[in-house]
Amino acid sequence: MYEIGICDDGKNVCGSMEKMLIQCARENAIQINVQIWYTGEELRDYLKMGSHLDILFLDIELYQMTGIEVGCYIRNELDNMGLQIVYISGKTSYAQDLFKTQPLDFLVKPITPKQINRTIETAIKVIKRRCERFEFQQGKEHFYIKQGEILYFESSGRKINIVTVHDTYEFYGKLNEIIKELSEDFIEIHKSYVINMAHVLRYTYEMVQLDNGTRLTISQNKRSQVRKRILRDG
Repeated sequence: MYEIGICDDGKNVCGSMEKMLIQCARENAIQINVQIWYTGEELRDYLKMGSHLDILFLDIELYQMTGIEVGCYIRNELDNMGLQIVYISGKTSYAQDLFKTQPLDFLVKPITPKQINRTIETAIKVIKRRCERFEFQQGKEHFYIKQGEILYFESSGRKINIVTVHDTYEFYGKLNEIIKELSEDFIEIHKSYVINMAHVLRYTYEMVQLDNGTRLTISQNKRSQVRKRILRDG
């Protein structure tokens, strides 16, 4: 069951999107539960109680607390990077403002069933990838971490550091072997670093900044490849 939220101050928009989501779920044999809010404050209070959503269709031009402010609250105050945010708007001039909240997509009204189907398909793929686990060993103990929680891998001699949203782990290994076990969200940016693209907050030709504030250098021979990848997934 996927928990899907719609937050828009237009009741007709919400009703139309709910119908399209139900039809999409029926056609693709997936189970969903749809909830609706008409203000950013109502949605914020719902999430503040610890309630869970998988996918959120979020209007930017809400009356008081804007969609961008809600997105920042989700990412920064709740530290929730797993909720797939899909911004919706009648305007197209928000790209730079949206980037800092790492949305899955941006849909321009009026929204069509084709857009809904494509977005839900992409969101489910991302959610499933993030639930895949990475296994490693420390001594005789085996550990399993959700790949979506991993920020990056760092090679230090014969040891590998895994930096996650919660902690850092260390084990023996090689980056060129590890990357074979990871989802397509991961890319090698340097002989010492493999990063999770889902956690990239800012990018220049020479470095990436992850959503925990860490800045990592992109090696010169990787810059073109990384740039193409970021532009493709952006």
